Amino acid sequence: MDYGKFKYESAVKARESRKNQTQTIVKEIKLRPKIDPHDYGTKKGHVERFLKAGDKVKVTIMFRGREQSRPELGFRLLQRLASDVEELGFVESQPKQDGRNMIMVIGPHRKKSETKAHTAGQGQNRPVPSPRAAAAAPRAAASEPAADGAAVSGPA
Repeated sequence: MDYGKFKYESAVKARESRKNQTQTIVKEIKLRPKIDPHDYGTKKGHVERFLKAGDKVKVTIMFRGREQSRPELGFRLLQRLASDVEELGFVESQPKQDGRNMIMVIGPHRKKSETKAHTAGQGQNRPVPSPRAAAAAPRAAASEPAADGAAVSGPA
């Protein structure tokens, strides 16, 4: 067997295996125990967007001053967030106090590769024209004179 051919085939196999791998990305959202309802809704929207994209979300609640004596407020807030995004993800690590912060990790139900395949499948309903083909079409029509001598009009 040719050594060059062997090296080439092993390089192709390695490239294919790398193509199928997915990077695990952990996004972080920081909250405070006394968060306004509208701000909570905004942060929840960010968490939903990250989970739909197939990323893990690390939710951190920062306690300051007297808030440190009431960790149950942060725990309740994390439980509420977990129940709000339950259809998109699951709690990977339960809330735990880490110094002044309380941390919880939420993982998506679907893997990132499945999510990409799902979103790619939705976009196949309508064809997307190539920019090169669109740019070449008007020039070709303009450069060809009409056979009967009449002016050629572009797309209306």
